[in-house]
Amino acid sequence: MTTLRASATPTREEPLALEDRITGALVGAAVGDALGGPVEGYTPEQIMDRHGGRVTGIVGPWNEDWRTARPIAPYHKGDGHVTDDTLLTHALVRVYDTVRDHLDAYAVAAHLVPDLIYTPRWIPELEAEALPLQRIFLAEKWLVARIHYGHVDPREAGAGNIVNCGAAMYMAPVGLVNAANPAAAYAEAVDVAGAHQSSYGREAAGVLAAAVAAACVPGATPTSVVDACLALAKDGTRAAIEAVCEVAAAYQDFEPALRPLRDAVAPFDTVGPDYRAPSLGARRPSRLHSIEELPVALGMLLIGDGDYRRTVLGSVNYGRDCDSIATMSGAVAGALSGGAAIPAEWSKRVSEASRLDLHGPARTLTEVAYEVFARDTARRRAHESAFAALTDPR
Repeated sequence: MTTLRASATPTREEPLALEDRITGALVGAAVGDALGGPVEGYTPEQIMDRHGGRVTGIVGPWNEDWRTARPIAPYHKGDGHVTDDTLLTHALVRVYDTVRDHLDAYAVAAHLVPDLIYTPRWIPELEAEALPLQRIFLAEKWLVARIHYGHVDPREAGAGNIVNCGAAMYMAPVGLVNAANPAAAYAEAVDVAGAHQSSYGREAAGVLAAAVAAACVPGATPTSVVDACLALAKDGTRAAIEAVCEVAAAYQDFEPALRPLRDAVAPFDTVGPDYRAPSLGARRPSRLHSIEELPVALGMLLIGDGDYRRTVLGSVNYGRDCDSIATMSGAVAGALSGGAAIPAEWSKRVSEASRLDLHGPARTLTEVAYEVFARDTARRRAHESAFAALTDPR
């Protein structure tokens, strides 16, 4: 692989506090989601034609008659509304708030699935209060069908689902609870995602969590984040990240990189050139393939040099599944730079339009992260003591 360029982002003399990084990641993910939602599914050329240039902020729905327009009715995408990416991210934070410790697939079954099917919440795209189950798509409804109705072992429930970014798109909280420990974040996310996804969809969830954890390391840069991902990623996911990031290293602006990034990820992407008409082999398990969203998000992180605005706008204007790409890149860029890096006018409008407290989940997850670290420390010391007794039994 070509050596990635060194990041120009200056290292702070004082590391950002954990709460600041968690705020940056969660708010950054939600804002990226809201910016990408209205142009999801379209090509960069179509986005340019529709908006008379590149998207530079929050825009309205693609079709004014969003209640009936196909293929996305009845969802009001745009105008600052978050999508299911954020709804599921916040749901996972609520699971952490309940468990107050590391999660696994059984925690998904015990807490996340009931959250989706029993508690009505405000759904911005529906402009109504409804069960989250009524908003999430079929690949996410799979969680409910397999675990609640099928009584499948949660660790195996993801098998048979279409392989997509559904689990990866809400795994940022796992990376934040394991802040600065990418390997632990990867392992926990792979376990959690087993309830939802298999194959490279599950792998992407692990790597996204690792990326967020790596972004929390003091002095981290986009390059160090990508390096941490490459050290953990397996099979096609690793190859796709390597291919995309090698291309991204040659660019400092997203505009000329849009087509080269797509060309780099295309051999690993099973959906094919027409996002709305996937190929016959789309979304099937494979050790050779990768979801598109994660490699492109990391590529945009490199091109934007970790700058939140540049990284997220590159992700949005890439098109295709750009709400999830911007959710992922927004989480990593936000963790790198903290909450102050996110344009206040964006976060304010998204919060108001979506009727969501974007900062509340960050405060909650920060409390949980401290508690989990304390438990981890106690467990580690108990293990050290036991191991010492085994090696020196006097």
